[in-house]
This record gives sequence, C-alpha cells and structure tokens, in this order.
Amino acid sequence: MAYQTASASDVESVVDEEYGGMWFLKEPLEASELGVSVLELEPGARGMEHDESGTSQEEVYVCVDGEATFEIAGDTVTVGENEAVRVDAETTRQVFNRGEERLRLVIAGAPTSADA
Repeated sequence: MAYQTASASDVESVVDEEYGGMWFLKEPLEASELGVSVLELEPGARGMEHDESGTSQEEVYVCVDGEATFEIAGDTVTVGENEAVRVDAETTRQVFNRGEERLRLVIAGAPTSADA
C-alpha cells in the first residue's frame, strides 16, 4: 500500500492517564525508519529525561497545544504552539508542562543519515 493511516486511539498509551498520555504510531503506520509519537502532559507533569544515543535518532518536537519547556543539555528552551525544536541523538533532554493547560506534542524521530 502506498500509504497508511493511524490514530492515537489505535494504540495503548505508555504513560499513565493521570500524567497525560503517549502513543507510539510507528508500527501502526508501518514506518520503516521514522518514529512518530503523540505526547500529552497534564499541567505540572514532565516527560522522561533521556537521550537517543542507543538509537542514533534525532528527534523533532512540534508543539500542537500549550507551551513546552525543555531542559536540553543544561539549557532551558521553551516552544509554544506551532513551534518546534530538534535535538541531536546524543543530547540529553526532558520536557515539562509548566503551564496551566494540557500540553500536546507530536514527536518525530529517525536515525541520522550518517547512521542509517
């Protein structure tokens, strides 16, 4: 098939509902390299601190609703609706919802071309 559709409602969240939710869509979309996820965080919630050195994938976080605050390699970066940030695979990052509304991000990640 030349295309595939998927919805967050097609998969189970890997985050407890009280904190928001996170849905991985790579498998339902049958994507070979590109990972796509939807992350929602309730006010005061935070994502897991991590890097992607094990997968060699860079990640792009697109803010759909709310305002996301990231701690990236010791820097604080804030992105609002319709803004994005890209993070290298080896760089430690963590996202926070320090706002008063639910935060929604779309995350896309793939191995860098040098590692693919």
